[in-house]
Amino acid sequence: MPNEPQNQPLVSIIVPVYNAADHIARCIESIRRQTYQNLEILLLNDGSRDVSFQVCQSYAGVDSRITVIDKENSGVSATRNLGMQRATGKYFQFVDADDFIQPYATQRMVEKAEEYHTDMVIAHYNRIEPPVRLPEAVRDTVVERALDPILDPRHRVQSFGFLMEGPMDKYAFACGLMQEPASFYYGVMWNKLYRADIVREHEDVRCNEDLDYSEDLYFNLSFIRYAEQFYALSTPVYNYVQNPDSAIHHLNPIDALTTRLELSGYYKDLYKHLGLYEENKLRLNKYFFGIAES
Repeated sequence: MPNEPQNQPLVSIIVPVYNAADHIARCIESIRRQTYQNLEILLLNDGSRDVSFQVCQSYAGVDSRITVIDKENSGVSATRNLGMQRATGKYFQFVDADDFIQPYATQRMVEKAEEYHTDMVIAHYNRIEPPVRLPEAVRDTVVERALDPILDPRHRVQSFGFLMEGPMDKYAFACGLMQEPASFYYGVMWNKLYRADIVREHEDVRCNEDLDYSEDLYFNLSFIRYAEQFYALSTPVYNYVQNPDSAIHHLNPIDALTTRLELSGYYKDLYKHLGLYEENKLRLNKYFFGIAES
């Protein structure tokens, strides 16, 4: 049974929505069905040209926890920033419109945040790959039928995460981050729970609206500067549905390199602040010129 809402701090779940008509209902349903009840669900329609906005409005009509914000298209970073400005919860949680979360996601993270007085909870996640399609010439053949069981998308799920379960301070978290600085696990915003006061008290803790990608990583590096206590949750709580049409799969190599070089300054500042820069120079350089996990 879900906990009683009056005993729970408010969590603001921020969902940027852009042309997500094929997936947004699944996303919203996964949020509405959380075992954790005290939610403020902010659906921000970023100028969608399909029926995403209408779907969001329909859900708002049946769930009073949902607020729909309609805006002109300005990109995911500006949309998330607006969501954080409007949100009133003690904690922020982020979900992308084409993904979905486990029913216990919010509850597990909030329980750890409250028990250990943490500023950030980071959790393992599942990567769900789309079904593999064979070439037209071999479809509907004995070969395709024989491969059906292993091509079933329900079976193409992998869990990712690096930290062992438990609380840690900033130094320990930063040491872990340095082991896998290019990973989604550390870089994205959607497998984490954030204490909202840190965002409200520091104007520089925002998504960078000038970056073409890795805006999540910029936000996390900024947040970590002010956070002191962390908790690693080894239970996967987020289902990341890999989309071959997403922007990250169509990046201009020059733009990608430019973004990485810009982020290098933020990494350098953070690790100098923690006294970890000199011993991690080589690892940082490997990240700047390596290939990120996808």
